[in-house]
Amino acid sequence: QVQLVESGGGLVQAGGSLRLSCAASGSIFSINAMSWYRQAPGKQRELVAHITGSGSTNYADSVKGRFTISRDNAKNTLYLQMNNLKPEDTAVYYCKAVIEVTRWAYPNDYWGQGTQVTVSS
Repeated sequence: QVQLVESGGGLVQAGGSLRLSCAASGSIFSINAMSWYRQAPGKQRELVAHITGSGSTNYADSVKGRFTISRDNAKNTLYLQMNNLKPEDTAVYYCKAVIEVTRWAYPNDYWGQGTQVTVSS
């Protein structure tokens, strides 16, 4: 029932910027923490950025100072502003949300389908 839809990926040159969005829809009572992950070819999926329900953030060392995670709770949407992109940022980016579908349910993890980000040198 719950769906996360990502958008904003694409091809950019090194030093450029992209803004990723992830919109949650469906039967949702509340959204708690949200995160961005990425997976490059031949590598494990890694956590890029995390934001709590209250807005506290954490970032992987590799993206600190370049990426900014944010959320719009009224729109059930997660964002990732990516600046000064590097070729090593090339990956499929996924959003994850911890969601309670009803007030009686325990929270579960939901994942988006992923969006490709390619950074050329």
